[in-house]
Amino acid sequence: MTSVNLPDPPQLAGKRVTIIGLGRSAVAAARLVRQLGATPFISEKEDTPKMAPWKAACEKYQLPVETGGHTERAYDADLFVLSPGVPLNAPVARKAADSGIPITGELELASRCCRAPLLAVTGTNGKTTTTVLLYHVLRHAGYVADLAGNNDRPLSEVVLDSVMPQVVVVEVSSYQLETTATFHPVVAAALNVTPDHLARHGSMEAYAATKSRIFARQQAGDTAVLNADDAWTDAMEPPGGVSIVRFSARRELAEGAWFDGTSLRLRDRALARREDLRIPGLHNVANALAVAAMADAFGVDLGGFAEALRVFPGVEHRIEWVAETDGITWYNDSKSTNPDSLRIALEAFDQPVILIAGGQHKEGADYQSLKPLVARKVSALIAIGDSGDYFTELYGDKVPHVRLRGVEEAIAHARNIAQRGAIVLFSPGCASFDQYNNYEERGRHFKDQVRLLAGLNCQEILG
Repeated sequence: MTSVNLPDPPQLAGKRVTIIGLGRSAVAAARLVRQLGATPFISEKEDTPKMAPWKAACEKYQLPVETGGHTERAYDADLFVLSPGVPLNAPVARKAADSGIPITGELELASRCCRAPLLAVTGTNGKTTTTVLLYHVLRHAGYVADLAGNNDRPLSEVVLDSVMPQVVVVEVSSYQLETTATFHPVVAAALNVTPDHLARHGSMEAYAATKSRIFARQQAGDTAVLNADDAWTDAMEPPGGVSIVRFSARRELAEGAWFDGTSLRLRDRALARREDLRIPGLHNVANALAVAAMADAFGVDLGGFAEALRVFPGVEHRIEWVAETDGITWYNDSKSTNPDSLRIALEAFDQPVILIAGGQHKEGADYQSLKPLVARKVSALIAIGDSGDYFTELYGDKVPHVRLRGVEEAIAHARNIAQRGAIVLFSPGCASFDQYNNYEERGRHFKDQVRLLAGLNCQEILG
């Protein structure tokens, strides 16, 4: 197992700490701050129904909170902790900085308190599948591991647990990396950088530079894992002395992890066959190669890697098999929130699909370049949500299409036009916020409706 030099925990006893933004990470950060001896205060500018669960959590843990705006009490602080959704140039953050209040983020705060080594993954697409698969491989190899970060479990919750695991796998977003200073994963991977979040980061160069911050505090003895098939990640330069391991799903790498068309290999060793990996698509081969490189760098015996792949079920909302109805197979890819994730989903299937797509359009996103792929891979387009008209106008001359309002109408129409052997793919390619609170809610609605169509009991399926 790789050794790690741990940072000193922040000295917050007796301090006043304001957490900006109300949500899962804010509640966890506030609880951690209080455990460190400080007085937390959560401040949220919005006051909408979706805040109700987090208000209830604050009441449960007796955490002081305000919603509907940032009062002067928010600025009576020795430290600001920004939730990931709050950018550094937000007015509340600028005012704090102008007042001399130090600013950090939940991930940075928690990482300074975490006594277990961190294995971290970032990337525009694939980071959830990769982190969950890495966690699965570690557990399969006998490690006491935990999974946290840009998912349902903030790193602060791991720190709050009474028992610290041997290793923590952390999914890291660019938003979280903006506020890192000492965040130090012993093994870190950058999977890819494709156009996304450009309204926040401003340019691809700035976005890639933010992603590369995952390596900033690495040192001799640590490992950086880079995707050799992605120009942005391949060009990243971790600090001197850090070992660099590349992976490729498209070409041989003498010193890295690669796919020869049949087997997943690490250097000259075959680790698993393609069919051992149950989840579809070449992109998932790439994700599995990244996992192999990271696990190997951490000292994991990969003798059981093939078996670990065979029993890995995949990740909810990522090209997730839902059901088969009358010979029609349904897939949920609600995590598809940008053109690149839509491209990946379409490329995962060998046969044309009936595509349900649409949602909240992302500023600056390039859907135009998908036209040849849509023409080749889509037998019928069902466009929904705010971007429905845009999609039918953009792709309507390439494929048969229809414009509908939402998921339920789309499923009914897909069932009417699909023939036995067809694949129906729900891959929106857009954010969910036009009709849902998040992509998880959107995906579960889709799955529930498909299972109702199939006459299946959703609770039984979900366990």
